[in-house]
Amino acid sequence: MSCRPSPGAQSLPTQMEDTLSGGEREEEEEEEKQEEEGAAPGPEEPVAPQLTEASQVLGTSEIRQHCPQLCDHLPPRVTGCPWSLVFCTSRDGFSLRSLYRQMEGHSGPVLLVLRDQDGQMFGAFSSSAFRLSKGFYGTGETFLFSFSPQLKVFKWTGSNSFFVKGDLDSLMMGSGSGHFGLWFDGDLYHGESHPCATFNNEVLARQEQFCIKELEAWVLS
Repeated sequence: MSCRPSPGAQSLPTQMEDTLSGGEREEEEEEEKQEEEGAAPGPEEPVAPQLTEASQVLGTSEIRQHCPQLCDHLPPRVTGCPWSLVFCTSRDGFSLRSLYRQMEGHSGPVLLVLRDQDGQMFGAFSSSAFRLSKGFYGTGETFLFSFSPQLKVFKWTGSNSFFVKGDLDSLMMGSGSGHFGLWFDGDLYHGESHPCATFNNEVLARQEQFCIKELEAWVLS
């Protein structure tokens, strides 16, 4: 008796081999096509802002990690603008009057950043330069933020227009029910932060009352 396989039995594995080899060829061609086209571009890395001077508040990690995220919340009109240091307590002293004096000639906008005695970093973006005023000024572009531990931004809720107000004894941002979102005394040493209707913010520091270690004001224009 002959043990040779029948023609039908012989063609079946041959067809399977052809099918497999065809699938492998398609995979190889797809891989070659991907290599030729190159890897698909990933999301663009956020760009760190350009600071005209070294910051005593913002370290390298904050400038590379938090500041690019913060830039996403700034108005488009200041996107890409360098940050120019107009005031810092280590150079100009702990004085609100000195802050106003350094702001003369600038219309804004201004980014205020500080580090308190507990090491917390937070601040505010003001659509206008800080100045003496009888009432509140500014626009809905104004917001508060905190860097500790991750960036949190508290924007205008639309409930009131108590953005910024400055006198010789204090500087305040955001208000409602007798509380300020961010408040500094005339010596720029004692500060307070409370939830307020303007920004619906959290307390920016670890406690509602804090002491400032370093404060800086950067003009974005």
